[in-house]
Amino acid sequence: MTKKKRSAGAVTSPLIRRPIQRRFAIFLLPTFVCFCIGFLWPFLQGLYLSLNKFTTTSNAEWVGFGNYVKAWNDPGFRAAFGYTARVAVVSLVLINVLAFFVAYALTREIRGSSLFRGVFFVPNLIGGIVLGYIWKTIIDSVLPVSMSIQAEYGFWGLIVVMCWQQVGYMMIIYIAGLQAVPEDMLEAARIDGANGWKTLWYITLPNVMPSITICTFLSLTNGFKLYDQNLVLTNGAPVRRGIGATEMLALNIAKTFSTANQRGVAQAKAVLFFILVTTIALIQLWATRRKEVQQ
Repeated sequence: MTKKKRSAGAVTSPLIRRPIQRRFAIFLLPTFVCFCIGFLWPFLQGLYLSLNKFTTTSNAEWVGFGNYVKAWNDPGFRAAFGYTARVAVVSLVLINVLAFFVAYALTREIRGSSLFRGVFFVPNLIGGIVLGYIWKTIIDSVLPVSMSIQAEYGFWGLIVVMCWQQVGYMMIIYIAGLQAVPEDMLEAARIDGANGWKTLWYITLPNVMPSITICTFLSLTNGFKLYDQNLVLTNGAPVRRGIGATEMLALNIAKTFSTANQRGVAQAKAVLFFILVTTIALIQLWATRRKEVQQ
């Protein structure tokens, strides 16, 4: 006897879906509990502590929005935000341009493309601290002046390290997007006489917009929250008038937290940091999703 093939519609039939829908809380509960313990409760506690002066969570003293006023009036915090925004924008452009064209080249059926994909992805597996020490040794041995002395060298050192680590990861996402471009659209473009550039601009890029949205979001947020490599490469140096010339927001918050009687201010900076990054990321998602092609 030949076994009957199970219909794909049977899996989504009401007889199967209805019991799952009635008991969805059982499946959702473990994840929700972990979310509350690992994210929601610490976040709410951080909001509360940002309104207090404290050294430990058990001796918090209410000060209201005074911490936020001190945080916003701190010239080091504002300088760190400007420097972080500069790093994030430059790295966003370079990482995505390089990752896209590497992915585009590796989907052209060149020999050894699978090997090259692995080679480009490997740097993403190296920890940021280790990566920072490796590149600090390399860059400082090449440059005439240390990155901790010349701020512009420190800036481009950060950009090089970020690109080297993240291009391979973004490349994988772009490869998935390029492989999902409908072949019939590419064939129609070739029949109509479109050259490679026009096909790339009018066919490939609009269809790869979902991947561009994801990669732009990841590279933007990674640029803003960068800490470990900034700590190792320059540690915010050189310092001018008490302000680190290469100090990013995450490093500025960590240094403030380690300063005596400034933990409440550091927590307020962290909340402001969260609001700024979330707002920028949501604007970016809104802007790029509008350009996605609906298939």
